[in-house]
Formats: sequence, C-alpha cells, structure tokens
Amino acid sequence: MKTTINEQDDRIIVVLEGELDTAAAQETEQTLQPLMDNNGRDILFDCAQLDYIASSGLRILISILKSARAQGRKVIMKDVNDDIKNVFKLTGFINLFEFE
Repeated sequence: MKTTINEQDDRIIVVLEGELDTAAAQETEQTLQPLMDNNGRDILFDCAQLDYIASSGLRILISILKSARAQGRKVIMKDVNDDIKNVFKLTGFINLFEFE
C-alpha cells in the first residue's frame, strides 16, 4: 500500500495505491494522521489506483471524515472503482462521503 499526500490550492489530495487491508492499515493511519488537523482544507482521496479496502481501511476514512466535518471541511472520494464502491454501499458509507 502506498499513500501520497499533496497540497493543491485549498485541498489536500491523498492518492491511495494498492490494497488498504488490515496489514496496511496501521501504517496508512499513521501517514494520514496529520489530516485530522488540517485547518479548513477539504480532503480529496484519489482512489484510481486503490484495488481493495478492508473494514480497517474504512475505519480510517470514517475517522478522517468525522474530524473534517467537525472543522467544516469536506471529504471527497474520487475515481472509486465499482468493487470498492460496492463496499461503501453495503456498509451504508456511500451516503456519508461525497463522490466524484
């Protein structure tokens, strides 16, 4: 799993590549920890190269979403493949996130 964070204007772009499974969750969570205090910037997760997400990965995204909403920010999921979008639908998370 590879996670890249870039700043772009008023957004933070997070590129997720590979499989966000239980084995990768702890390292990914540490990498994404700075997003919890991002001072008013929206967060866009670029999922074009994300192949799989486990419940531990969803937990990380929900934590970031809660923090962002508390600060009046948005979390946007971009280029989510059909398999991962189905996971969001099955868990009910499809209604929590914005999708592009």
